[in-house]
Amino acid sequence: MSKRVPRLSAALVLALSLAALSLAVFNLTLQLAPGLWWRAACHPDTGSIDQMLFHYSLLPRTALSLLVGAGLGLVGVVFQQILRNPLAEPTTLGVSAGAQLGLTVATLLALPGDEATRQLATIAGALAVGGLVFGVSWGRRLSPVTLILAGLVLGLYCGAAKSLLALLNYERLQTLFLWSSGMLNQQDWSRVQFLLPRLAVGLLLILLMLRPLMLMGLDDGVARNLGLGLIAARVGGIGVAIVLSAFLVNAAGIIGFIGLFAPLLARMLGARRLLPRLGFSCLLGALLLLLSDQLMILLARLWREIPTGAATALIGAPLLLWLLPRLRETRAMAADNAQTLRPERRMTPPAVLAGVALLILVAVVALTLGRDNYGWYWSLQEMWRWRWPRVLAAGAAGAMLAAAGTLIQKMTGNPMASPEVLGISSGAAFGVVLLLLLVPDDAFAWLLPAGSLGAALTLLLIIVLSQRGGFSSGRLLLVGIALSTLFTTLLTLLLVSGDPRMSSVLTWLSGSTYKVSGAQAIRTAVIAVVLLAAAPLLRRWLDLLPLGGATARAAGVALKPARMAILLLAAGLIATATLNVGPLSFIGLMAPHMARLTGFRRPMPQMLAACLLGGVLMMIADWCGRFIIFPYQIPAGLLATFFGAPYFIYLLRRQAG
Repeated sequence: MSKRVPRLSAALVLALSLAALSLAVFNLTLQLAPGLWWRAACHPDTGSIDQMLFHYSLLPRTALSLLVGAGLGLVGVVFQQILRNPLAEPTTLGVSAGAQLGLTVATLLALPGDEATRQLATIAGALAVGGLVFGVSWGRRLSPVTLILAGLVLGLYCGAAKSLLALLNYERLQTLFLWSSGMLNQQDWSRVQFLLPRLAVGLLLILLMLRPLMLMGLDDGVARNLGLGLIAARVGGIGVAIVLSAFLVNAAGIIGFIGLFAPLLARMLGARRLLPRLGFSCLLGALLLLLSDQLMILLARLWREIPTGAATALIGAPLLLWLLPRLRETRAMAADNAQTLRPERRMTPPAVLAGVALLILVAVVALTLGRDNYGWYWSLQEMWRWRWPRVLAAGAAGAMLAAAGTLIQKMTGNPMASPEVLGISSGAAFGVVLLLLLVPDDAFAWLLPAGSLGAALTLLLIIVLSQRGGFSSGRLLLVGIALSTLFTTLLTLLLVSGDPRMSSVLTWLSGSTYKVSGAQAIRTAVIAVVLLAAAPLLRRWLDLLPLGGATARAAGVALKPARMAILLLAAGLIATATLNVGPLSFIGLMAPHMARLTGFRRPMPQMLAACLLGGVLMMIADWCGRFIIFPYQIPAGLLATFFGAPYFIYLLRRQAG
């Protein structure tokens, strides 16, 4: 076996090299005859369009793809080594999303300083998000589960902020979002000159830190006994990796999966020691990104231009899913022990009445308290017919997402699972968007089956791919990250396609209840009541499945029918909610955790508490969205993320402490 691994590694590297270089040579040949390459590379003829494109477009694009791929592989290894976490990379830690948000804000504000300001903005955004992620998980000694969960949450938060800016400034930011999705076709030698020295300095710093990085891969106690200052080493190494990640985002936008896939592939192919893994990951990252970019160049000649970052996600997600059964590192990714949770509470009648009273109070405030150009006012009769559909739809959607999150967490036995994090909401949204594009008329009867089918297929794929690992947190997260990235990328491609209908689709994806009619709200509420009423029928299965497949089977549970029934119910809840508030609501992750952290941990009490909390939070978000930046409105789904993420981070931090 030991002899086969180096041979397999050499064969893979050789195959990737031949494929990438052959495709690059072919694309260059299509642009310019090989006999003119040297002249066009050194002294292009300004009168020849082919030579100018060869010199100022194809060559720098090829060089930049090599540099960015190598940089992503390098950064991924550093993050994974320091954090001892095979899931760590700029995207899963939220660093790339923070860098992109910083760049978006700097572009929107048109701050002086041009390129220097852009660099500082991307670094500031990446450092801010990275500092929050590591600050939350520091109390648990950088627990892998807490770290990745905090990164995903803050990534959702940054994505919500970016979507809000896009809604308010769609025309100004459309080009930036197209570029930041990994579009390398508009690059010239200035980006190569920008990235090359910074990447070289970063590589030199990492090599100087080689011994501390090797020791950080050991147990903390062993590293301290060997004389390593853990805090200084971690802060220094993570700081270098974050700054390099910001430079990569500044140079080429967000390139998905290379930083996760290249180190993972290097380790699986036998590169166990740190120095070979660094070199191997850089090489694999460069080859993977070069091959992906050259495929996009060829595709642009035959069809249309697709962002390379989107292509790496579309290629990397299936590859990662294929490799999951062969990944052994995720066995160590156990769920955090909730030692700091409050004692378990029962859902007594007074508690139910208190929750219902809170829900009614919030609904009354949302229906009566308003704002106009002259200030705040109370009015029920005047605004009732305009507000009640939105309030009803928002409350029902929040309750359904909370229930779906509880179902998924109980079915998998994993408190980190949720429709948003695992990509189930994105799968439902993708099915709905496809139908919206194919059927331009009002087709509510078809939208719900399309969204349910997308959610059900996504959840089914997650179950199939993660069950071999016993639904461990690491395997489940890897599957969810892959599928979420895949569907988000497909939605992004649709948004930047130039279709004039995409502006309204973007509003819907952000969680807007603007156009919910009374009939739609009633249909949503009726569906919610029917689906939620079916949940108690699954109570026994929900009690036993978190104990593990073997225990549940020994207790007489037929695993496949039980999981299929829960899957179908969760898919219906997610699809119905997504039709009203989009896939960015965050309620499905936050509400079950809030119920669990307040003491409701048995399935039915937790689900009831989560539904009440989800409905309250979504109604508050919808109400506040109408007035925070009056006369403009913020979609309820986005505002729910703005409210939910900080509180959830606070709960994570308190639990970690």
